Amino acid sequence: MKKLGIEQSTLESCIAVAQQERVIITRDGNPVALVVGLEGLNEGQIELGASGAFWEMMAERRRQRSLTREELEQRIGGDS
Repeated sequence: MKKLGIEQSTLESCIAVAQQERVIITRDGNPVALVVGLEGLNEGQIELGASGAFWEMMAERRRQRSLTREELEQRIGGDS
């Protein structure tokens, strides 16, 4: 993460740096904002990334046991 003082930076410079790493904007040395680059993401990806419900669902899923390929194939009746 990079820190930039609000007094020495422009919005354009913050956006440019934020495409590579998160930028903390400071005022008088204290953090006041976080700039995160979104270039290359579509609106759906951005909405999911900001969704608390999505991340709760992901955390719940990660707590569940995973299937091996063999177990999955047996469940779906595959012979491969």
